[in-house]
Amino acid sequence: MCGIAGFVSAQLSSKQHMLDAARCLAGQLKHRGPDDEGVWVDPAAGIALAHRRLAILDLSAAGHQPMLSACGRYVVVFNGEIYNHLEIRRELDNSCLFSGHTAAGEGALCQDAAHVESSSRINERLRGGAGWRGHSDTETLLAAIAVWGLERTLQKTVGMFAIALWDREERVLYLSRDRMGEKPLYYGLQGGALLFASELKALRAYPGFRGEVDRQALTLLLRYNAIPAPYSIYQGIFKLLPGTVLKITQADVLKKQLPVPRPYWSLRKVAMDGQQNPFAGSDVEAREELERLLRQSIAGQMIADVPLGAFLSGGIDSSTVVALMQAQSARPVRTFTIGFHESGYNETEHAHAVAAYLGTDHTELFVTPAQAMAVIPRLQELYDEPFADPSQIPTFLVSELARRHVTVSLSGDGGDELFGGYNRYVRAASLWRRTCWLPHSVRAALAGVLTTMPPAVWDTVLDGLGRFLPSGWRYANPGDLLHKFAEILAVKSSEEIYTCLVSHWKRPSDVVKGGGESTTVLGDRGWSPDLPDLEHCMMYLDSVSYLPDDILVKVDRAAMGVSLETRVPFLDHRLVEFAWQLPLSMKIRDGQGKWLVRQVLNRYVPRKLIERPKMGFGIPLGVWLRGPLKGWAEGMLDVSRLAGEGFFIPDSIQDIWREHLSGKLNRSSALWGVLMFQQWLSAIEHRK
Repeated sequence: MCGIAGFVSAQLSSKQHMLDAARCLAGQLKHRGPDDEGVWVDPAAGIALAHRRLAILDLSAAGHQPMLSACGRYVVVFNGEIYNHLEIRRELDNSCLFSGHTAAGEGALCQDAAHVESSSRINERLRGGAGWRGHSDTETLLAAIAVWGLERTLQKTVGMFAIALWDREERVLYLSRDRMGEKPLYYGLQGGALLFASELKALRAYPGFRGEVDRQALTLLLRYNAIPAPYSIYQGIFKLLPGTVLKITQADVLKKQLPVPRPYWSLRKVAMDGQQNPFAGSDVEAREELERLLRQSIAGQMIADVPLGAFLSGGIDSSTVVALMQAQSARPVRTFTIGFHESGYNETEHAHAVAAYLGTDHTELFVTPAQAMAVIPRLQELYDEPFADPSQIPTFLVSELARRHVTVSLSGDGGDELFGGYNRYVRAASLWRRTCWLPHSVRAALAGVLTTMPPAVWDTVLDGLGRFLPSGWRYANPGDLLHKFAEILAVKSSEEIYTCLVSHWKRPSDVVKGGGESTTVLGDRGWSPDLPDLEHCMMYLDSVSYLPDDILVKVDRAAMGVSLETRVPFLDHRLVEFAWQLPLSMKIRDGQGKWLVRQVLNRYVPRKLIERPKMGFGIPLGVWLRGPLKGWAEGMLDVSRLAGEGFFIPDSIQDIWREHLSGKLNRSSALWGVLMFQQWLSAIEHRK
């Protein structure tokens, strides 16, 4: 895990000037790579590559980046892990291309004697293992690219990554990102150069960078509490979409135009092909295959030359990951959990029970409200652009806890999106099927009745009825859930349900001055596959939006903020492809999600330790905003301040703030987006 950065400049600069600029970019990413720094420049080509290293595989100097390929044609900076790189090495060792033959096309071995080694020298270096300089996956990646070309190499990889590859022969820069979007990569044109980096703070360090707030991105932030790819908070700066490659030449930079990224893997195609050609085996066969794929993924992700552990909440996904880790480990796995003393936000007893049963080396930490709130001033530096998922706070705290003991931690993220784990899949689809036959006017009227009572009143009423309800229908905040269901009743079509469920502001463009919403993967019908049911449609949309834009951003920035590498076994693309072949009945059964994952977990952990209502990983934000955070929030939302900054319509914000303070409605999720932008803006202005 590392941080990468660089630029392609259309203007001639001295070598020293380019080195200084590259080191400046790299210096902003030290937290992502505290172990080593490297820069490489070619003034004649206007290219500079910078790298900060968190050493995980091959801790020696043989893993130093930027790294040149053995043939001398390619230079790479690489962030991430290629879990199957040893398999790729074996395939390369056995390849005839290392026996004096050369490949054709993009992957041809270089023959330019001025700066390229001969194929016989490549053969000497790479055959039989002895020719390899070290055992890093970066070296394997470069060797594979030299033989197969970039795109074929990417298709062969199993891993998470953001890659910048410079082709010295063609003078072309390739930027690429892993299939599911685990690792970040920003890029854009600024000051006569194409810039790229793992985080925005590195781009801001480039001389002449001008960051103008994109008001359409701000509008999207209020709707989703995260800025969806390909946009960023800055005009003209973009996030590379998962599963794509961007090819950039110096001519593109001179013309000030950005090519369109090209996909090398498509979740849309995977989803459609999987549902059109479903898994035909029995329940038992499906369980065996899922367990095999999970074991395979976890085994690959447990390879490291540094201490390794896992986050454990005691829920289905993290417990499954830890159980299969422990089953493949000769020593107790290190596991980590944090908890809060507030009821409804504490999972430590569940995690402790699972850890005790599996025999892991478990560490837990109870966090006080003061400790959690002390993280808030750090958020703008950690997340680098406005990001408003409140679970960013406990995610940072558990990462900080884990980093005291390990350098790598596995997580259970991705299981909900792949196997139907979110309650909204089951409840929203069921509600829609039961009520869609009613005229819209009738459904809207019923929604109005449900919202006449505030959630707090509903909580009191339903709390008394809770003992008569099945366990799957008991929730910590039933009033909020009823109001959410009322919103579903009021929609005109099933296509609107997902947007309704994930929107924190229903009309954010009415709140942002000059605001509007750019098209995202959620609004572009061309991105949506033809899927047979509403549940799968929502799972797909979460997988291309909420997962990469929120969940994976949250984990990456929180963990890398303390120099911790996180790995996500559920997002192995072979497992993803299998999940999309499964019929809905193997994911959601008897009103309960993740049915097949539960069948695997039941072989390792007793059901009584796992079966309970799903609990979110969050903080009591609504209560805090009315209490200890009230003064801070009021300062951020001050009418004169909002008016002077000119981004929000103050009266609209104040209406929501007063509504929240009254206790009638919990508007914390909407307010948090505004507050995170305000804090980010304050930090940016302070740096000027």
